[in-house]
Amino acid sequence: MAQILDPLPNDESDSILCCYVNATSQIQVARITNIANWYFERVVFPGQRLVFEANLQAILEIHSGMMASAILSDTIPCQKLNLQQQSQAKTGVPTMANGQNKNSKDLTSNSDVAQPIEYAI
Repeated sequence: MAQILDPLPNDESDSILCCYVNATSQIQVARITNIANWYFERVVFPGQRLVFEANLQAILEIHSGMMASAILSDTIPCQKLNLQQQSQAKTGVPTMANGQNKNSKDLTSNSDVAQPIEYAI
């Protein structure tokens, strides 16, 4: 997945596809700051799904609050938001990076698509 504004550093080979859902009624800011030479920050509106690529060691910080203040509400290891890992846990079958079942010959089926974890803060 291409992240045009702030791609992962070139030396990062262990990237994962992640999904975070803002299950609150507040606007949140999702931020990753613990990866050297990379900064990730996005506004996440209520009910919005944020799909992004991150390093295995990345930690997603969720900030919420009103106009002039932002409070660190939660920190979530990106491994817990990994879409491929969720799909494997759901079906018991390993998935490839494209989300398809390794043992399946029918590539048109969407039954192995993982649902994101919703965090309510």
